[in-house]
Amino acid sequence: MVSVKLVNFIDNPKKLHIQVQGEYRTLSPFFRLEKGGNYTLFVKKGKLYLKDKDGKHKLPDTITLIPESYEENLLYINDRPYQGAMEFTVEKGKYVRPVNQLLLEDYLKGVVPFEVFSTWNLEALKAQSLAARTYALMHLNGEKQMNDTIQFQVYGGYSTFSKTNKAVEETKGEIITHNGRPITAFYSASNGGFTESNANVWGSKPISYYPIKKDPYDPGRPWTFTLHKQQLPMDTFVWAWNAPDVWPHLQGKDKKMMKSMESWVENQGYQDVKILAIPHFSIADQKTAAHRSVRGSVTITFMHRILGMMMMDEISLENVPLSKIRPMIGGSIFKSYLITSSESTDDAYVVKGKGYGHGVGMSQWGAQKMAEAGKTYQEILQFYFPGTDVTRIYEEAPK
Repeated sequence: MVSVKLVNFIDNPKKLHIQVQGEYRTLSPFFRLEKGGNYTLFVKKGKLYLKDKDGKHKLPDTITLIPESYEENLLYINDRPYQGAMEFTVEKGKYVRPVNQLLLEDYLKGVVPFEVFSTWNLEALKAQSLAARTYALMHLNGEKQMNDTIQFQVYGGYSTFSKTNKAVEETKGEIITHNGRPITAFYSASNGGFTESNANVWGSKPISYYPIKKDPYDPGRPWTFTLHKQQLPMDTFVWAWNAPDVWPHLQGKDKKMMKSMESWVENQGYQDVKILAIPHFSIADQKTAAHRSVRGSVTITFMHRILGMMMMDEISLENVPLSKIRPMIGGSIFKSYLITSSESTDDAYVVKGKGYGHGVGMSQWGAQKMAEAGKTYQEILQFYFPGTDVTRIYEEAPK
């Protein structure tokens, strides 16, 4: 069984809309959800409530909905279907947090089509299935609760994608092992043409099946982002001081990047932040053997408000690991550390690179290109995890 916290598609909800397909019960013999019923779960003053056609009902701090039939019943949360049981709790006193509990193989069916394209070659989908299954097994009893985001693996609930379902079913029970033990099967969208060592990314001891080598199959996936030096006019501070009502409407030129950067600054202890300018940004020349940049510098000038007071401040990071800078800009924009060029123009910084993700282990796009070239999923896994084996640990999915 897998337990996965649902975050990705609902964020931090104060209420959730629930619809049941089939019958669900709880541990209380007096409470049962009607087949086809529509419900709303919400938090009020730190307590969990359910609203149905008969009104509002106060619930225990935690409630678990258990399907009478695992195979046939589905629970819809904000119109997204999920199989298995669902536990609902109050998180941080104000959010409804669902945790889905289901069989590993069914969890994988909800992972594979959200990690790669469901129309890809079947052999690439099988390789992804093994990587995802092995990764999940290694995190089942981890210290942190798995969630449905890229922090672990993207999970989208009950799957109706026939091709990815077939890939999971035809590899049922198979995992990737090294010397008879499951590996932590890392993968990323694209390595940009070079696989990376786990040691260079996470600072851990180098592992033999994560070597640095050229990848002739990965298509590179080039990317570019432009970060403007001045995000808001220089007189914004005076303007906002005289007209405080405009504060919520202030947006920098690079809206998506500024939202990420403002969140980062607020996590440093500031409140209600607006970025004014990026007076300095640079990538150092140092690179790993896999051609990935290692360090960089950035300076951020910003305004912030606290207790009705408006202030200006600045944060500078000088020659720090790029892993401290990339989250500021956002991993979906600053896609990898394989940077091919970085330049400063009169009004902006322009950064170009290749790949998407850390580059350790399997390249998902590379796996697809290998499959298109006629390689089997075993050959794909052997290329990206050299020296490992495909091992079947059970014949049938547990019932």
